[in-house]
Amino acid sequence: MSSCINKIVIVGGGTAGWLTAGIIASHHKTNINKKIKIVLIESDDIATVGVGEGTWPTMKNTLNKIGIKESDIFYHCHAAFKQGGKFVNWKKSPTNSNNDFYYHPFTVPLGYGQLDLAPYVSCIENFAVESNYQQAICEAGLAPKTLSELAYQGQCNYAYHIDAGALGELLKNHCKANLSVEHIIGNVDQAQLTADGFIHSVCLTGQGKVTGDLFIDCTGSTSFLLGKTLAVPFIKVDNILFNDSALAVHVPYDENEAPMACHTIATGQNAGWIWDIGLSNRRGVGHVYASNFLNDDDAENNLRSYLGDSKENLSIRKIHFESGYRECFWKNNCVAVGMSAGFVEPLEATAIMLIELSGRYIAENLPADNKTMAITSKRFNQQMNYRWQRIIDFLKLHYFLSERNEPYWKAHRESYSLSESLLEDLAIWKYRGPVSSDFESTIELFPAASYQYVLYGMGFKPNFDSQPYLYDERSKADKIIQRNHQLTEQMLQHLPPHRDFIKRWLADSYDNKKV
Repeated sequence: MSSCINKIVIVGGGTAGWLTAGIIASHHKTNINKKIKIVLIESDDIATVGVGEGTWPTMKNTLNKIGIKESDIFYHCHAAFKQGGKFVNWKKSPTNSNNDFYYHPFTVPLGYGQLDLAPYVSCIENFAVESNYQQAICEAGLAPKTLSELAYQGQCNYAYHIDAGALGELLKNHCKANLSVEHIIGNVDQAQLTADGFIHSVCLTGQGKVTGDLFIDCTGSTSFLLGKTLAVPFIKVDNILFNDSALAVHVPYDENEAPMACHTIATGQNAGWIWDIGLSNRRGVGHVYASNFLNDDDAENNLRSYLGDSKENLSIRKIHFESGYRECFWKNNCVAVGMSAGFVEPLEATAIMLIELSGRYIAENLPADNKTMAITSKRFNQQMNYRWQRIIDFLKLHYFLSERNEPYWKAHRESYSLSESLLEDLAIWKYRGPVSSDFESTIELFPAASYQYVLYGMGFKPNFDSQPYLYDERSKADKIIQRNHQLTEQMLQHLPPHRDFIKRWLADSYDNKKV
């Protein structure tokens, strides 16, 4: 094995493989820098899940750096804007007269980092409304930007809803045509190791072997290289996050010009929740649930009830998954990215974001040789382990705060299913709520604002009166809240409807081709 890291072999395609390839190749300019070679091996018989996926606002910067036009994402991947998440019926069971909901928008509260508005809002459940204009924009079905704004920029922070299968194809074509990524179609059936446990090569059925210096495992939940070949254990977290099953379905719009949501909708059920993701050509809808609390037939009944009688003939697909992550993510010269590293339910759309983070770390910290590989992998493992723990805590928070009385929801409130770190956070937030200083680590994924939106949206109200050190800044807070009201009214008047924006934008970008 070479002491220098010159050849990177990615095993597995899809979003994980091709996004990772694009991030590394664009960073190292492999189209002109011939010192680094990237090879991606992809099987031609692996079916994609294709349920429609949500992304984070980080995706804007990632795709821009890779060199993909923002309009191409919408044109080729049936994308739509995502401005946050709407959580329906998470606090209480639905009634005939009322469905409770709250938002986790992507734009932080006004005055964020300077003044915590929570002690001054009229009602804690209205925190997102009084501190932020994005909930009103989502409820009105508006785009986060106007046609006069540049690509990858907007008045509101945003991400995308995207057809993951189509994104993989777009990334594949771009990586091959513009970034000099070599593409091999074949099935990897074996990996050959050196005496010290490094991967020397992978063997393709009937096609010989491919050698490399660094191997990236993007083989999905099978984790062929890291899990099977290098025997890195999988740490289950089903004692914290109970869901292990999902039903997924493609839902056509009733008409071509039907409005489409500019946010993910997550609707609580008796033993799980239903996602509803709007793409430009269809909706991706699915039911995530725990098989210990709900059987498949009842889950399908929940889903079909949600869809309504007009969608009764749609074909529903069953997906089983295990929540958890690998004990380490980079061992010797092998890094796992995507589902090969771990998976949890898609409640806050962390899957693609973790691919971005992993790809960027590998690109920016590519070891010069094998001697520095151990240091690089150690730091990567420390960072990713922390991030997985924080993701699990944040997802658990959504369930723990619920007042629903079904056995599934009550079990989520049992102290045995809470991590020590989340219990410590809640003990502090009982008196003052989350603040920026709670999340000063540079590798934090969710800022204090995200915790505020979820906590306060679910009705969690700290005992602010217990803080003798809290200086009364009512006047300053009232000005910020009033400013937010003014901005909200202005944006509601001049931001275009979501579908109208995309249609006009693509018509301008593609010479009035039908889209």
